[in-house]
Amino acid sequence: MSKILCVLYDDPVSGYPTLYPRDGIPDIKTYPGGQTLPTPEAIDFKPGQLLGSVSGELGLRNYLESHGHQLVVTSDKDGPNSRLERELPDTDIIISQPFWPAYLTEERFAKAPKLKLAITAGIGSDHVDLQAAIKHGVTVAEVSYSNSISVSEHVVMMILSLVRNYIPSYQWVVNGGWNIADCVTRSYDLEGMNVGTVAAGRIGLAVLRRLKPFDVKLHYTDRHRLSPDIEKELQLTFHPNVESMVKVCDVVTINCPLHPETEHMFDDALIAKMKRGAYIVNTARGKICDKDAIARALKSGQLAGYAGDVWFPQPAPKDHPWRTMPYHGMTPHVSGTSLSAQARYAAGTREILECWFAGKPIREEYLIVDGGHLAGTGAHSYSTGNATKGWEEATRFSAAA
Repeated sequence: MSKILCVLYDDPVSGYPTLYPRDGIPDIKTYPGGQTLPTPEAIDFKPGQLLGSVSGELGLRNYLESHGHQLVVTSDKDGPNSRLERELPDTDIIISQPFWPAYLTEERFAKAPKLKLAITAGIGSDHVDLQAAIKHGVTVAEVSYSNSISVSEHVVMMILSLVRNYIPSYQWVVNGGWNIADCVTRSYDLEGMNVGTVAAGRIGLAVLRRLKPFDVKLHYTDRHRLSPDIEKELQLTFHPNVESMVKVCDVVTINCPLHPETEHMFDDALIAKMKRGAYIVNTARGKICDKDAIARALKSGQLAGYAGDVWFPQPAPKDHPWRTMPYHGMTPHVSGTSLSAQARYAAGTREILECWFAGKPIREEYLIVDGGHLAGTGAHSYSTGNATKGWEEATRFSAAA
């Protein structure tokens, strides 16, 4: 028998839903490029349900308990007295999400001598100290591609919201006003702008494809250059580094993983190289940007807007500067956890567990760390090291709630 500790976000404040706005979600068989969606032997949920919160349990309880395993589900993850800390010593498998990450530090690995598998229900395992996982022989896996398209749609929404000044205009309506001049003093057309992505992997490339019909000039930088056919198809301009790209872009979208090499990439120095009045959209990881540098740039006017739904730490403290800085369009890391995406990453989590218990290989594209080294997607996207430092700040959110 294995003990599985599953860390999920809290249920809705109005209670777990008994009725949903729609009766289901589209049935999709493959992702762009041909990778199949998760293929577990079965699922114990209806696609389109809320699975990512505590009561949803990722649809895993019946499956795990019927096979004699113990499932513990909690949202209490931060601080020395959290449920997570109390359960760690005899936990075999831990499941977490990028949206409500269970930060797995060297100290927490040391407290979990039985831990052998860490699963990210979604994409992005930077909340795991990958160097420590390698040291302790823990396999790290995530459900690659499960919410890439979800995030790319969110990016396009945020770009348009910033450039067209949507959120303040909406607020005038809510407040009973009809202040057209106030709305349009910060509203522009996206058409003709230079838009660039930092990284053109699954999410970044999906963003580029969705922006092409807007008649923008598309740019990208990535350590793995795209094929000439794709560059020609989308009329992309490749840049060898971030610095050369941001100088020419009106909008920059960040779609790279967080690891020591990308931590605080967007600092005062890099932002100063951008066009005055540029926009940044960050749905990758909050720590890729220096939070104070972003706030300063918005106040000074160097940036015209910043939107994203990733923060560091998560949940963000009540006094995080991104909550109150001007001209922002922040959301609480929801881009990759739509009800559609939840069906995919819940099924992918079960597929990984089925393989693990049966002693079968986990899909190469799901692997981040395996056999004491970076593997699969991890070898392609990450570098070893620790990007979890500073996570303890998240305890202030719970204390102030």
